Amino acid sequence: MSWIDRVRNSLPFTTKRDTPDNLWVKCPSCKEMLFTKEYEDNLSVCPRCEHHGRIGADARFAQLLDAGFEILPSPKVKEDPLKFRDSKKYPDRLKAARLANPHPDALTNALGKIGGHKAVLGVQDFAFMGGAMGMAVGAAFVAGVDRALKEKCAYVICTAAGGARMQEGILSLMQMPKTTVAVSRLNRAGLPYIVVLTDPTTGGVTASYAMLGDVQIAEPGCLIGFAGQRVIQDTIREKLPEGFQRAEYLLEHGMIDMVVHRRDLKARLATVLDYLGAAKAA
Repeated sequence: MSWIDRVRNSLPFTTKRDTPDNLWVKCPSCKEMLFTKEYEDNLSVCPRCEHHGRIGADARFAQLLDAGFEILPSPKVKEDPLKFRDSKKYPDRLKAARLANPHPDALTNALGKIGGHKAVLGVQDFAFMGGAMGMAVGAAFVAGVDRALKEKCAYVICTAAGGARMQEGILSLMQMPKTTVAVSRLNRAGLPYIVVLTDPTTGGVTASYAMLGDVQIAEPGCLIGFAGQRVIQDTIREKLPEGFQRAEYLLEHGMIDMVVHRRDLKARLATVLDYLGAAKAA
């Protein structure tokens, strides 16, 4: 052993500490590196540019519902009715999505109170196969409406989806009229139906239950539309205006009622529920 090796081995080097790979998160809008804890404490809103990040169902329930809410069971549906296969089998995609998410499909309901007002809250999670609307999402939506009818309370839905689930073909598109009929049942019962549009809400979801609310609320900057911007631009052969399909653009053109920051969303929903409850009583 050389003298330099003897010296190196005798030095009291400390073990290099591993840095957790989830300590930082990059804002997708301003690209600023943020402490994950700071970001999550700010409701997953970038403190630098106010970009509203995508969040899951459990985080949304915790933010909007009073303590003591109940997660409702998800209805069972037939899986892979078309035996669909692309680069992977559909059941394999479902299995992978379920391993990565706490709930069995993209839409989950909970029963609780929003600022003291009883409501059923449904949340679509974009992390589960892009929030895509299939038979399970349609069944969960109808189950949420049924529970709201039973409890005689409002149904509030937070939408986030890329559209219909292609692996279910026409069966996924059938969820559009199915959910529309469910909304009409709420209307006939005189119960409020409130939609909170989050990033992104597109495709068949936008063309059905996402735009049927008594009150339409959107988070700042969220993408809302049916067809993609590139498809529209190539079809009409014109450049689209600045901010097209963003929440603020839709508000300016009368498509939605209000744009509300995430930190104010629970209080605004409570105010809307209070107003609609008073109107019903009158």
